[in-house]
Amino acid sequence: MGKVRVYSIAQRLNIKSSEVIDYLGKKGIKVSSHFGTVDEETANRFMREWQQKTRLKSRIIESEAAAKKAEEERKARRLAYERRKKELIERATPRIFKERKKHVKKKKQEEEQERVVRITGNTTVYEFAKKIGVETSEVLSKLFQLGVMLRKNDFIDESAASVVAEEYGWKLEKEEAREEKLLSELAVEPAEEKNLKPRPPVVTVMGHVDHGKTTLLDNIRKTRVVQSEAGGITQHIGAYMVTVDGRKITFLDTPGHEAFTEMRARGARITDVVILVVAADDGVMPQTKEAIDHARAANVPIVVAINKIDKPNANPDKVKKQLADYGVVPEEWGGDNLFANISAKKGIGIDKLLENVLLQADILELKSNPDKDARGVVIEALLDPAQGPVATVLVKEGTLRRGDVFVVGSTYGKARALIDDTGKRIKEAGPSVPVRILGIHDVPSAGDEFVVVKNEKIARQIARERAARRKELQVSAPKVSLEELLTPGEKEVKELSVVIKTDVSGSVEAVSNAVSRLSMDEVKINIIHAGTGAINKTDVNLASASGAMIVGFNTRPTMEAAKLAQDLKVDIRTYKVIYDLIDDIKKAQKGMLAPEVEEEVVGQVEVRRVFSIPHAGTVAGCYVLSGHVLRNMRVRVIRNDAVVYEGKIASLKRFKEDVMDVPAGYECGLRIENFNDVKVGDVIEVYRIKEVARE
Repeated sequence: MGKVRVYSIAQRLNIKSSEVIDYLGKKGIKVSSHFGTVDEETANRFMREWQQKTRLKSRIIESEAAAKKAEEERKARRLAYERRKKELIERATPRIFKERKKHVKKKKQEEEQERVVRITGNTTVYEFAKKIGVETSEVLSKLFQLGVMLRKNDFIDESAASVVAEEYGWKLEKEEAREEKLLSELAVEPAEEKNLKPRPPVVTVMGHVDHGKTTLLDNIRKTRVVQSEAGGITQHIGAYMVTVDGRKITFLDTPGHEAFTEMRARGARITDVVILVVAADDGVMPQTKEAIDHARAANVPIVVAINKIDKPNANPDKVKKQLADYGVVPEEWGGDNLFANISAKKGIGIDKLLENVLLQADILELKSNPDKDARGVVIEALLDPAQGPVATVLVKEGTLRRGDVFVVGSTYGKARALIDDTGKRIKEAGPSVPVRILGIHDVPSAGDEFVVVKNEKIARQIARERAARRKELQVSAPKVSLEELLTPGEKEVKELSVVIKTDVSGSVEAVSNAVSRLSMDEVKINIIHAGTGAINKTDVNLASASGAMIVGFNTRPTMEAAKLAQDLKVDIRTYKVIYDLIDDIKKAQKGMLAPEVEEEVVGQVEVRRVFSIPHAGTVAGCYVLSGHVLRNMRVRVIRNDAVVYEGKIASLKRFKEDVMDVPAGYECGLRIENFNDVKVGDVIEVYRIKEVARE
């Protein structure tokens, strides 16, 4: 009789050899391994028994599966029956009982779960009311009862929000803004004195037009800037460094005070010293005074450069006297300001001026810690066709290195390359060093803060959060308008900053004194600038940066200034009589203000020809520049930015036909009541007066 191996039996039955060995062992047949053998009869008997066992097992499994399927079908029929029964009951139940049932269930769930409302420091009253499910007017009423005067778009204080939330059954939790959470990781402890090292001063040159600012900058740059090796050509990047006796000075190539003000308005106070350039032959001029006002508002020390001393009619002592009258007193006269007599054109006195700047820097003790991640401010930014978004950054503290990941404004990037003011690629830039950065995802704005972060993930999160917040909120510096001042009980005003402009210089002092005398315990009047001429963009920028309002006497804003004021939400008020402003503030303080009188400009026309009509007077041939002209409307005649007459339109015609209305882009003839001194080039402003009841 032949022999059969164990693994051969296992293959025929499609089972494991170990199962064959175990089964044979139970029958008393010992097999050591799958290579072991048994006789053919034993093998056949084993295979028959195994097949019978397998068939029986299959029948049992099939029976259990059928029973399970039957049970599932029975359960499905039961569920369908219950669902159908519930639907029939729902249809038969009156609606009022169903609503009551839902309300009870919802109330029970709310009682089981504590209600929590989370707010950040930038949550408005409207957003808070929406979160707790209460009408905004009701929340404002509750706040009023607590003595908190807010509008729906004002930010709500945490303590007041907590009281209101508790009254409506909510628990208040202060939630840190996501951006603040991310930036908290970047918070750096104040540097120890031993880690601080001297840094170069950052200087801005300011002054009146044609007094030599640009010539001075060109002279300093030409003689003091270290020339690059590639042909001695330097690259303008908005700022540059000069070397004086082994020490460096950083000059911002933005000499105009307008740029200085705009950066200060963004909160970017990056200038340490201001060089005020005054011509020795002209003396103190209007923009000189404006430059002084801007420097004082930013609390930046002034070093005076009296320029053009080489001219025959130069009078430096007269300039010193004029500046002293305006509060800029020379050191030799007992003041705090350093003076230098220079000639930017001939290079006279430049060394003395730069020494004064370094001396002022020593007095300020300018220091910074270079051994940490960099922080800085964007000076200028642009989209370069070849290099993409590029920004010039002034490092304020720390050291910026190539490859650093950073956040700047609402964008971010990685410093692919750093280029200094000479056009050379550098590996790092320390405090007060201007550097051009490549590798930004988008073009930032001038004045944006630049911060190095740990990795690109954090930078991307912060940038996205800032971009989202910029869309949601229009956060601006708090400004006090006359409407707020004149609304009794609505807001406690501590200080009202004012910019005053008049038509002639003789009125400036009188108006300033009259306004200053209005200061009281409740309202302090702070005149930050007073001058003559039309209200211009510089005045609006200064007012916006300082949270001030602008008051004009017998002068008007230019069209550009009016548009900018509207964009920046700067309040401009014009008066013909000083007592009108005084009366308004006095009435406001007593809470007895009459309905507000508003002036609405409806159109502007330009006089292009003048006709003298016998027995009728002078008729102005005009072109409507903007808006439209209506008969019997009030008008004011403006000549050389000054108001020369105010009255009413006596007649309005087109092609000898009397008309009621002439829109923009059309010509017309008009006659002003009791006024015949109309001249070609005059601008006639058409306006109406309306009364608006105060809320």
